[in-house]
Amino acid sequence: MTSTSTSSTNEGLFDRARGVVPGGVNSPVRAFGSVGGAPRFLASARGAYVTDVEGREYVDLVGSWGPALLGHAHPEVVEAVREAAGRGLSFGAPTLAEVELAEAVRARVPAVERLRLVSTGTEATMTAIRLARGVTGRDTVVKFAGLYHGHSDGLLAAAGSGLATFALPGSAGVPAAIAAETIVLPYNDVAAVEAAFAEHGARIAAVITEAAPANMGVVPPEPGFNAALSRITREHGALLIQDEVLTGFRVGPAGWWGLEAAREGWSPDLLTFGKVVGGGMPVAALGGRAEVMDALAPVGPVYQAGTLSGNPVAVAAGLATLRLADDAVYAAVDRASATLRAAVDEALTAAGLPHAVQNASNLFSTVLGTDAGARDYAQMLATESWRYPAFFHSLLRDGVYAPPSAFEAWFVSAAHDDAALGRIVDALPAAARAAAAATPPTA
Repeated sequence: MTSTSTSSTNEGLFDRARGVVPGGVNSPVRAFGSVGGAPRFLASARGAYVTDVEGREYVDLVGSWGPALLGHAHPEVVEAVREAAGRGLSFGAPTLAEVELAEAVRARVPAVERLRLVSTGTEATMTAIRLARGVTGRDTVVKFAGLYHGHSDGLLAAAGSGLATFALPGSAGVPAAIAAETIVLPYNDVAAVEAAFAEHGARIAAVITEAAPANMGVVPPEPGFNAALSRITREHGALLIQDEVLTGFRVGPAGWWGLEAAREGWSPDLLTFGKVVGGGMPVAALGGRAEVMDALAPVGPVYQAGTLSGNPVAVAAGLATLRLADDAVYAAVDRASATLRAAVDEALTAAGLPHAVQNASNLFSTVLGTDAGARDYAQMLATESWRYPAFFHSLLRDGVYAPPSAFEAWFVSAAHDDAALGRIVDALPAAARAAAAATPPTA
């Protein structure tokens, strides 16, 4: 039997976890590897706050990596989950709720004529790639350096050298032959996409892109970039997959599609969703044009299945979240984001540290060491991200739980009221001074 004291501190529980879980965590960024120290093992969350196993409360800027749009444990979402659980945890059969969730998504994003529910963002993007290959009869996929689409083999490819070089595996265990079907290009570079299609267009099934990247830090698409991807893929008979796992229903009622594509008059062929669409439960989805989506089994020849797809308890959380996410919620999230962006900028300026605060709607992150910001992965890697651990740990000591990586977005919620924001704003000057005083690691 493990003693109670082992589980009473974050350090003790981390030691215990490493004895039974690889690295002590079930998703790598949770291990605090890029910032150092023991991760906080969370025991509860409510509204804008999380509490760790030591009983310490923090204002949360992670938000379960995006789903907590309304704040943690919203009473109406929790009640919807309780009611659904009381009717049964899993059926492995169709339910009314999954139809209602699909209809709710289509009402917000008319580009989604059909929707297939799955359990994770990785599963959604993996299925979108398979579907694109099945529809086009082609094998090659274009992705962009620094953009993350889950951990399926072909999408973990790292960039090769040159403008349009076929990629090498970005993880052990990924066969080179699979990685070789992925072309990795610099983000925000239309000329690179044109060149790739000029050379390989006849074999390219799809381009997959984050609607607004938020996994290398927030790097918004330059005006017209996504529209150019739509044009180029259409000209060459390929599909455009817009990954909205992070941005979908978070940056606005219709996600990034509603902020950009709907206004500009174009649509991707497929979209993927996660995070908010599940309201904190394991729900994700892919959707798009009916003629493409109907290639999925049982209608078409592209196979995809999942015992827990459309799980009734998980779907209840997503459906309740979307029903509650009205204009007032998005206005509150936008206000909170704008307040914090201004406060971060003010604190870093006062500390004399060159920086940029980059945002895509209410998603944002900091770029340290340069006023120029970053428009792609290479520029982001060239920033002084080594300053971020000092910034992070200063915030943590002052009761603010920021993302434990310089390359993650900051998430706020409708529950981040003036009191929560005030605690963050009060903690920022010391964090900025700590970042400014940091020294680069020795070789």
